[in-house]
Amino acid sequence: MEFDWFIYWFMFPVSICIATTAMLSGIGGAAMFTPIFVIIFPILGPEYPFPSIAAAIGVALFTETFGFSSGFIAYYRKGLIDFKSALPFIAVGVPIGIVGALLLTTFKEFENVLRGGYALLMLGLAYELLRHHEPAAEMAKAGEEESPAQKALSEKRPMLQITGRDGTVYNYRAPRQGKGAVATGIGGFLTGLLGVGIGEVVMPQLVKRNHVPIPVAAATSVFVVIVVVAAASFTQISALVAEGGLQAVPWNAVIYTIPAVIIGGQIGPFLQGKVSQQALVKGIAYLFAVIGIAMGWIAIRNFFF
Repeated sequence: MEFDWFIYWFMFPVSICIATTAMLSGIGGAAMFTPIFVIIFPILGPEYPFPSIAAAIGVALFTETFGFSSGFIAYYRKGLIDFKSALPFIAVGVPIGIVGALLLTTFKEFENVLRGGYALLMLGLAYELLRHHEPAAEMAKAGEEESPAQKALSEKRPMLQITGRDGTVYNYRAPRQGKGAVATGIGGFLTGLLGVGIGEVVMPQLVKRNHVPIPVAAATSVFVVIVVVAAASFTQISALVAEGGLQAVPWNAVIYTIPAVIIGGQIGPFLQGKVSQQALVKGIAYLFAVIGIAMGWIAIRNFFF
């Protein structure tokens, strides 16, 4: 099979926009790449083939790894990442994410099941994003709802301090994963299987459950996402190559998506605070709802017709 190295040129500007949006919102870029590969490409015509939905999810995660790595560098320069607090989330997310990635290769023969699962995941994320509140308000509300026992336990945790490159000092108690490990595991599994999940469960745990300041939580969440997504994506890509050789990976798309998301990964942190977070999240929620409906319709159509 010979690649047409210019056919996916349009993915360069599209990928910059996706990576920028992902960095601004904290939503994994794979959630936007996979629908493009699975829904939009077939509409463009038979000359835009992707071997399977498994290949689409694998390439989407592979691309996201580079985009979040670029964002990680930007946040690292700001000095906001709490590496020690990220380790418990990584310890749970990585092995379960790899399990999900291995199961993707098992389920690839049941593509309609994967499409249906992806549709439900997108609709669920849309619902959660639409009921999103301002993080500061959520933190205050969570603090008010803590029982005396929970407050006493929280006060036993050591205080941590991170000083950003701009001189801003952030003080907070050491995050504790606790029962949140279940959510982290589910997020890691869904990331390996469907390409989305880990970022959507880590950030709320840091902000709402542990009251970590938003800038530190966002930077630390990006680091967790990178490690989990990298483990899942390389597992998927390795499985694709082992089964179909290097030709199984659409490298003619990857050569445009990877450099583009590296650029977008720098633009996103630069624009942080200059774009309305609520408007952005709401727009992404409506987009996910449309994606969920479209993917669900494709699954139903292929099943019955």
